[in-house]
Amino acid sequence: MKKLLSIVLAALMCVSLVVLASCDTPTKDDGKYLVGICQLVPHPALDAATQGFKDALVAELGAENVEFLTENAGNEIPVCTTIVNNFVSKKVDLIMANATPALTAAVNGTSSIPILGTSITEYGTALGIENFNGLVGGNVSGTSDLAPLEEQAQMILDLFPEAKTVAMLYCSGEANSVYQVKVVKEYLESKGITVINKSFSDLNDASLVASAAAAEADVIYIPTDNTAANAAELIGGVVGDTPVIAGEQGICTGCGVATLTISYYDLGVATGKMAAKILKGEADISEMKIEYAETFTKKYNKEICDRLGIDTEALEAAGYVAIEIEE
Repeated sequence: MKKLLSIVLAALMCVSLVVLASCDTPTKDDGKYLVGICQLVPHPALDAATQGFKDALVAELGAENVEFLTENAGNEIPVCTTIVNNFVSKKVDLIMANATPALTAAVNGTSSIPILGTSITEYGTALGIENFNGLVGGNVSGTSDLAPLEEQAQMILDLFPEAKTVAMLYCSGEANSVYQVKVVKEYLESKGITVINKSFSDLNDASLVASAAAAEADVIYIPTDNTAANAAELIGGVVGDTPVIAGEQGICTGCGVATLTISYYDLGVATGKMAAKILKGEADISEMKIEYAETFTKKYNKEICDRLGIDTEALEAAGYVAIEIEE
């Protein structure tokens, strides 16, 4: 009797383990996937990344096999948490978090659903990882929009060699903006430039701080900053004749003279390809390192350059390309 009881218990334990395993690792026999997209704010760079992600995933999986739940937080950080919680309740197969607040909300919201970030400048800064080596681990990976910051800083010196004071204009609440400003500031100061920080807390005081920056500096630098991108046209309306060097094309379109930028659409495509590998079981997200943009393009805003009397022929001779601005 004892021997029989032992056999029965052992069998029950095996069944239990099988059930638990199937709960922890859901299968997708029908090949159809539900993907949640949480985007912090609508602006050209993030919009392009989202579109690239969707296009790549559809190309990899087929339109009939993937359904997107696309939500925009309208630059309200707490809304990112609400969006992510909704994705978790709907048991999405993967979350794409577009911008740092969306990523941190996703990381805080689930430790089991795969999370891919995009438009994240520096993951170590965004997630509080010291000595970040490119691998987040766990259920998180993604792509970075980190540009060559020292090259962007050198653009200021090359285009405006007589500038003595440069203002760093950024949102103090965006950790990645703080990181970029630190790097650019150190580089410029090593070249003898006086650098002043001009930070704003939200969209409401962006134009006021931008106006003050224009009054105190010869040139303004704006890093890849979601709040600044959302306020780019407002900033452009108050900086007057003070030129702006921007961290990415979207900001440059609204208020900048020039930028060294990535293609956010291509960044989204790279993220979508990562997602396809994860969903098809071809890659383990815990082993996927952050991917970085491979190419950067010098671009200029012809309208603003013409208004400020900047020689665009000389810019093109130096390898700059005009931004195509949609009417």
